[in-house]
Amino acid sequence: MRQKVTAPMALWALVMAVTLFCLTAHVADRAGFIEIALISTSLLGLYLGWHRRSGTVVIAPFVSWMLAWPGIVLGSMIHDGFIKGFFKGLFLITFGWIAIGGAEFSILLIMTSITRILRGPRSQNEPDVTIFGPDDVVK
Repeated sequence: MRQKVTAPMALWALVMAVTLFCLTAHVADRAGFIEIALISTSLLGLYLGWHRRSGTVVIAPFVSWMLAWPGIVLGSMIHDGFIKGFFKGLFLITFGWIAIGGAEFSILLIMTSITRILRGPRSQNEPDVTIFGPDDVVK
């Protein structure tokens, strides 16, 4: 049975949103936040690969973007001032997100693929499809 990935993906997107806020607001050590982002993205990739949910790799950067854009704008406004920070934040969420989303997608795809390869083929114990006929009644 395939596991739902909504909760782990939402948790990862929240971690990424906080990390990106801290990076744009220049809160503390930049390298530490980058490591947190890399580790959390790698862990989500391992989870997706283990549960054979590779299609989620395409959706995950969009979920991350939806949670992170207010924090990026706010972080830019904290660091660069209200007007300049607002426009810098808009630039980052529009054009910078191509690089951020691309990096997230790449890491997730690599980790998911490696995990699925190492885990091996799906076991044949459980059927892929259950067919109920017209005379079968589920009670």
